[in-house]
Amino acid sequence: MFERLKEDIQTVLARDPAARNSFEVVFCYPGLHALWGYRIAHFFWRHRTFVLARFISHIARFLTGIEIHPGAEIGRRFFIDHGMGVVIGETTEIGKDVLLYQGVVLGGTSLKKKKRHPTIENNVVVGAGAIILGAITIGEGVKIGSGAVVLKSVPAGRTVVGIPGRIVEEPKKPVIDLEWGKLPDPVADALKRIVETQEKLEERIKKLESLKE
Repeated sequence: MFERLKEDIQTVLARDPAARNSFEVVFCYPGLHALWGYRIAHFFWRHRTFVLARFISHIARFLTGIEIHPGAEIGRRFFIDHGMGVVIGETTEIGKDVLLYQGVVLGGTSLKKKKRHPTIENNVVVGAGAIILGAITIGEGVKIGSGAVVLKSVPAGRTVVGIPGRIVEEPKKPVIDLEWGKLPDPVADALKRIVETQEKLEERIKKLESLKE
């Protein structure tokens, strides 16, 4: 157990450049507190003590602003940075080395008591405010841009941005990359192409008008 706690602390130190030491991480990181609360609640959930599990989850939500259903399955070295407003639904499955930022929602799209929340594979990074809905799979190494709304499964290694989410980069080696400002912007790229096309047309019109003169 202590090895797991130590791993959790080291994960925060590795993922957040603002973290200075273990003491600060233990006492000042709500994402870590929410994860520890989830683990206790999940223990009782697996032992079918559902009301107690939900009550512990409710307390953790009140203290951290992060809601993790005790029925979710979460792998090792999971980190929620900042964390306020994060929601993780009951049938969510999260792999290893996954990083979520504040405001992320892993939600469901069905009222049926079945698998209705996302599966997040290893080494996925989800930017602030992103929403992933339904029983879809986000492949290994995927990066979800801030504010994206993802409603369909994403193959491994892609980068997704926009509403609805669109794949804008082909597979790359999985890496934790915090340079969100460098993600492609398909809307800006489309506008740039329109402007370039318009300039070319204006040049052709000028040439045609000069020939008439």
